[in-house]
Amino acid sequence: MRPDGWHLTEDVGDFLARSGDFLRSRPALHTMPLTVTEKLRTHGADAYGAQATVFGRLERAGKVRAAFYRLPSRGLSLTPLSPEHADTLAARLAALWPSLPYVSADHGTATAFAEAWQRHTGAAPTLGKRIRLYRLGTLTPPEPLPEGRGRVAGEQDHEQVVRWCGEFVETVGEVPAVDAASWAGSRFADRHFTFWETPDGTPASVAAVTSMVAGHVRVDPVYTPAHLRGRGYAGGVTVEVSRAALAAGATDVVLFADPANPTSNALYQRIGYAPVTDWAVYDFSCAAPEAG
Repeated sequence: MRPDGWHLTEDVGDFLARSGDFLRSRPALHTMPLTVTEKLRTHGADAYGAQATVFGRLERAGKVRAAFYRLPSRGLSLTPLSPEHADTLAARLAALWPSLPYVSADHGTATAFAEAWQRHTGAAPTLGKRIRLYRLGTLTPPEPLPEGRGRVAGEQDHEQVVRWCGEFVETVGEVPAVDAASWAGSRFADRHFTFWETPDGTPASVAAVTSMVAGHVRVDPVYTPAHLRGRGYAGGVTVEVSRAALAAGATDVVLFADPANPTSNALYQRIGYAPVTDWAVYDFSCAAPEAG
């Protein structure tokens, strides 16, 4: 039996061998590590860049109780942690890393880690983003659906998919930007895209889903160009990809939404998505230099 505490590795196979059952035990809450590790497992260690991804797991009495990962040049993503365990992790990582861009987790965990990181490093946290995690209950298509139909995107649609994903990240203020040059290393490159088309075959909205892992699929992103909004296209395409995920055997279909956007939150709840928890991302400034 390994000793209690945090165990770090850069080997995704080793991490999944020891933490896979834990991640699969709560697919909705563990959506991010499930999809990231699946991409690394299927696309290779360089799926997110040349540098290694760091994984960690917290063991207590021979069982994994929590986990994290850090992608190259990015921040830390955590499963739910108690303040005590957040503090021990912050102390461990502060001894290894001179800085950390951000932490992302459920709101309570992110807040506890941000406070602990400031104690151990002096880096001041700033709440950069709040997002809400939803899980699909009973899918309830809007009545009526918008005119048109769903269509799975093919290779001939790649240029438009890349362009709309770039517009999406710009609209929501994400970094880094997404374009043709950066596409292969983006979080969208392995997604499965579907358009909602108007009756004349013009794409009006797009949604994507992750590959299924542990019976779980995440819808991400959902995007409608500004001039086509307010016509129900986002609802139509979200229903389309959600229905397809259920038909393929998914038992957990989840998505994130900005809680400050009442339109999207109301839409997702109307079609059957229920809130699970709020998420937070804290950005860290550099520690202030000591006086003297």
